Amino acid sequence: MTLVHGEQDITPARGGSDGTAWSDNGPWETLRDRKEVLVVAQTMVYAQRLHDFYSMLAADLRVQVRFTVAPHVFNRGTAEVLQALGGTVLPWKQAVRQEFDLVLAAGSRGMEQLRGPIVRLPHGAGNIKLSRRSAPDGERDAIGLGPDYLYWEGRLVPASFALAHEEELLELRRSCPEAVPIAEVVGDPSYDRIAAALPHRERYRAALGLRPEEKLVLVASTWGDGSLFSRLDAVLPRLTSELPRRGYRTVLLAHPNIAATHSSYAVRSWASATARGAVTVIPPETDWRPLLVAADFIVGDHGSVTLYGAMTGAPVLLAQYPHRHVNPRSPAAQLAGTAPALAPGHPLVGQLAYAAEQYRPEEYAAIAARISSEPGRFDRNARRLLYRVLGLGQPAHTPDPEPLPLPAPLPDPLDAGTAAGSRRAG
Repeated sequence: MTLVHGEQDITPARGGSDGTAWSDNGPWETLRDRKEVLVVAQTMVYAQRLHDFYSMLAADLRVQVRFTVAPHVFNRGTAEVLQALGGTVLPWKQAVRQEFDLVLAAGSRGMEQLRGPIVRLPHGAGNIKLSRRSAPDGERDAIGLGPDYLYWEGRLVPASFALAHEEELLELRRSCPEAVPIAEVVGDPSYDRIAAALPHRERYRAALGLRPEEKLVLVASTWGDGSLFSRLDAVLPRLTSELPRRGYRTVLLAHPNIAATHSSYAVRSWASATARGAVTVIPPETDWRPLLVAADFIVGDHGSVTLYGAMTGAPVLLAQYPHRHVNPRSPAAQLAGTAPALAPGHPLVGQLAYAAEQYRPEEYAAIAARISSEPGRFDRNARRLLYRVLGLGQPAHTPDPEPLPLPAPLPDPLDAGTAAGSRRAG
């Protein structure tokens, strides 16, 4: 037996007979008797959404947070995002064999296989999209709130369901009344972070490298055949050819599911080709919220990012809106009846000016108020819920929410074009 400094070698075993890594090093652990928390990220979007939940547990030595990636068609790149945090990412086969004191999830895939009380939360704002399947009454449920997303073989899977707004509770009562007793309205973390960042908007603009006179046009697309991205070749060329290069900066924020399906390379290639290099494509792992805070105009669709844009004071132009797939009771439907639609055959600079002229802050504030009915209270409410499920007393201090990080500078397409010209000349 190997000796190290006069003691037995205490290097823990690194795997089981099936080749998987052990999640528990038993007697070799420095911190013992901790509550085990599993964060389940089916996709990159879900991983980003869950961050504001599990980060509230990060400083508690009584709690160990681990991660796993559940099987999902859109999970490409998710493991790499979690590994970049430096946390333990358990193989899915191992995660389903282990008992946990709390499981955090924003999706439903694979949840019935896990052992431990599951706290679910919506993966986006406003429960916008409708399920493609009809309920027995002929109506379509909002995605995430119907029995298909909460039940498995007659069993209600989550132990608790954290909602952002009282309206979602009403929607749940309509679509899955059996789940109402486990539902709890805690608020929306992105709403609170964006609201806290807006007074510091100029700091975010400076971090992006925007000049004071520059207008940032944020093109925000959800995924799917009704998204803005599905008609990118009709939208981007106009934005990048009609807007003056020196007065406007255009960035494309595409839903990570698009890159998960088609690859980040394809998204960059398509966007660069249609915009002739005059647009900055934001990588899918980037925190989108600082860009939204800094935006002067938002060109979007029925996605969550466009809806959060109602908070910011930036005029919104809708370039795509698939009515048949959108929950008519959602705030996104209200936004579609308020924001002007991108019109063919009219100069784009004039349309942005029209959107700014027609902007009524009180109308957008009413839409934004439907994102969270607990504004500024997400951290307190969510932490109380998590510690109740864990069976632990909360830390003896008010939660201190993390501010939105300052973004990395945007590459300037003008500089890129100059550099490319210099190389060709050379």
